[in-house]
Amino acid sequence: MNLSRTVSNLILSTGVTSITFGQITMIIIGGVLIYLAIRHEFEPLLLLPIGFGGILANIPLAGIAGVQGLLGQISAVGLSTGVFPLLIFMGVGAMTDFGPLIAHPKTALLGAAAQFGIFATVIGAALLTRYGGFAFSLRDAASIGIIGGADGPTAIFVTSQLSPDLLGAVAVAAYSYMALVPIIQPPIMRLCTTEREREIKMEQLRPVSRTEKIVFPLLVLLLCIVMLPAATPLVGALMFGNVVRESGVVERLSQTLQNAFINIVTILLGLVVGGKLEAGTFLRFETLGIVVLGLVAFAIGTAAGLLLAKLMNRLSKTPVNPLIGAAGVSAVPMAARVVNKVGLRYNRNNYLLMHAMGPNVSGVIGSAVAAGVLLSVFQ
Repeated sequence: MNLSRTVSNLILSTGVTSITFGQITMIIIGGVLIYLAIRHEFEPLLLLPIGFGGILANIPLAGIAGVQGLLGQISAVGLSTGVFPLLIFMGVGAMTDFGPLIAHPKTALLGAAAQFGIFATVIGAALLTRYGGFAFSLRDAASIGIIGGADGPTAIFVTSQLSPDLLGAVAVAAYSYMALVPIIQPPIMRLCTTEREREIKMEQLRPVSRTEKIVFPLLVLLLCIVMLPAATPLVGALMFGNVVRESGVVERLSQTLQNAFINIVTILLGLVVGGKLEAGTFLRFETLGIVVLGLVAFAIGTAAGLLLAKLMNRLSKTPVNPLIGAAGVSAVPMAARVVNKVGLRYNRNNYLLMHAMGPNVSGVIGSAVAAGVLLSVFQ
């Protein structure tokens, strides 16, 4: 009798008898993310650990993503508190050159315009709740809208503060669209610009002094403190990393932030975000709405940047290629590279990379400011 009960308990403790259809589905989704990361190199630094974390979270009976599990404990320390995204921003700041933005400050407007997709999608999520049968609160709508900034750490930071239950879906959507920038943006560029506009050649940017590069992050931080303190955690972390880079006196710290530091945090962040992809919280009707709204937010942000760049070109004495407006989303530096590639397709002598980096890094600041606005209103 005892032997029979032991055998029965042993059988019930196996994954074969305990796994659910939802867990099987999520393990397959995790495998797809890993495949996209390895085979197609879609944001591999994040999608690979997210996919692996998603598989670990759905192993039956293991409880790896639970409160007492490895991923659950890491999440409590770095994700629920919002610490991991801030640490990522330090590394991003150390890797960012604000020189193109300083040399052509008008491009900051393009980074701001691209954030229009965020606020348009907040409204869209609210309308889906009212008329489409979804159950998004205003806090949920704000978390979904931030996907439009194409900034994974910012999306994670806002969602962890406003709607932790949506964290897995929002993070996967944000990083997926960042990875799909080369596929999503070119059709929007062609739709919003003419061939003649895409051929416009821009003049070389002026050299930017070291003093300007050191003063700029300090000035941005000061303005943030005065105008929007809620955005200070993100903006402050970004600007600290940049000051370390541009100061020229702490090369060891700069190299650490750009390499080992951000790599370690990226590994942990990816795994714990994947840990949020548990079947019970991810396989819901609302997840489809998040994915669709995230795509809409990204498309609107791209189009807004392009249209404002067209307007700037008409009002400015110096020619502005409207394509650089697409780089206003903060997918650095992928969006700028896509702009450069599309520009070269229409004019072989037209190198737009550095011009596009201006709105691109401005978009990073813009998404952080937008996050501060959303947190101020909805937190």
